[in-house]
Amino acid sequence: MSLLSKLFGGKPQAQQQAEPELYKDFAIFPEPSKEAHGYRIGARIEKEVGGDLKIHQMIRADTYGGEGTAIEASLSKARQLIDEQGEKIFR
Repeated sequence: MSLLSKLFGGKPQAQQQAEPELYKDFAIFPEPSKEAHGYRIGARIEKEVGGDLKIHQMIRADTYGGEGTAIEASLSKARQLIDEQGEKIFR
């Protein structure tokens, strides 16, 4: 039965949810995406503003060969974005 499930879609596997890095009251979730030649930098940045959860999806053109390096680069770029724009990223 599991073979048929795999062939016809079955249940999608739950993605692992990494713990966010907290930086200046922002939560950064590194989310690099798998590309043909590596991993593209990406992160979800969240912050509660005025009682509402604000979310910014950051995607960059940079790619790295390994997932670990892409995660570290994603965190670094997200911190840089927060330093430069602060809450303006949610506009």
